[in-house]
Amino acid sequence: MSLLERGDKAYLLLADGTIFEGLHFGVKGTALGEVVFTTGMTAYQETLTDPSYYGQLVTQTFPLIGNYGVNQADSESAQSYIGGYIVREWCDTPSNFRMEGNIDEFLKEQNIVGIYNIDTRKLTRIIREVGVMNGMITTEDPSSKKEELLEQIRAYEIKNAIVSVTGTEIRTYCGDETPKYKVALYDFGYKRNIRNELVKRGCEVVVVPAQTTAKELREIAPDGIMLSNGPGDPSENQEIIQNVREIAALGIPIFGICLGHQLLALSQGCVTEKLKYGHRGANQPVIDLASHRTYVTSQNHGYAVVGESLDPEIGEVSHINANDQTCEGIRYKKINAFTVQFHPEAHGGPLDTVYLFDEFISVMEKEKGALCH
Repeated sequence: MSLLERGDKAYLLLADGTIFEGLHFGVKGTALGEVVFTTGMTAYQETLTDPSYYGQLVTQTFPLIGNYGVNQADSESAQSYIGGYIVREWCDTPSNFRMEGNIDEFLKEQNIVGIYNIDTRKLTRIIREVGVMNGMITTEDPSSKKEELLEQIRAYEIKNAIVSVTGTEIRTYCGDETPKYKVALYDFGYKRNIRNELVKRGCEVVVVPAQTTAKELREIAPDGIMLSNGPGDPSENQEIIQNVREIAALGIPIFGICLGHQLLALSQGCVTEKLKYGHRGANQPVIDLASHRTYVTSQNHGYAVVGESLDPEIGEVSHINANDQTCEGIRYKKINAFTVQFHPEAHGGPLDTVYLFDEFISVMEKEKGALCH
């Protein structure tokens, strides 16, 4: 919608007491969550359907959102898990030959409360200076009961995130040709494009629930294991971390992305830390320490592995963030695994990190060749 003042009022109340008054789109109501910002200029639908945003109120820093509409093909999951949506301006007259609707209709279908016509630059500056904080989007004026609402906001925590987004059944996907490899994709809240990149490389992808044990995995007999992205604090998932430790001991090649990268690191004795405001967007520069090449990457995370906590006998940091030098990748020495914090399937830049999928295929091919001999 253009910035004509149409629609009912909506409010964003931050945990520090700041109130932004704007207008409502999506459904009416109240939504609690952790307020974060993402810097992507495009891919708003992929953002809305990325399960890694579970429990968060997502702010788009790019001022105009929705100009090419929405379509089912670009969704990263079957539904949206975000808590609420915050934009400067949304487009009510999108134009694209692939579009199936507009962003307001999408929010209504997904039962998401949205707010627009607020100063998202000011909001982003607050988060950058103070750090990620809780907040509430509401279509009711919060002024009369502000202190009561602030108590609710400050008490909010994202809990049981992986359990809330993972599938409960095993699902298998493959292309038209006979698959060359079988990959077990752990669903911690996976993005469909991870699955698609594996399928297009000749893999049969068996998507398994997050709690799938090492014993159950043996029965599937995969050539490789993909540990997916997902939401929440990685360190709260102690049972899954123990399970990942047992999975890694099987010796099957492992490739981890985002939360999968963090969970494997935790299983190998590393620690994680919460970042001040995280890395979310399609323009995060990452340095490959082996080649000294910098890649523009797509990212979505609020936690990072502490590189200094990695035992050099167990592995080495392979990538770092060029802005803050946080750990962006690990190559392991004692287990058959490599992981990255960023999203190579998202094609973030002209020198693309999608080559990591090819590397994973090569590792599986090498292992299968070794078994044949």
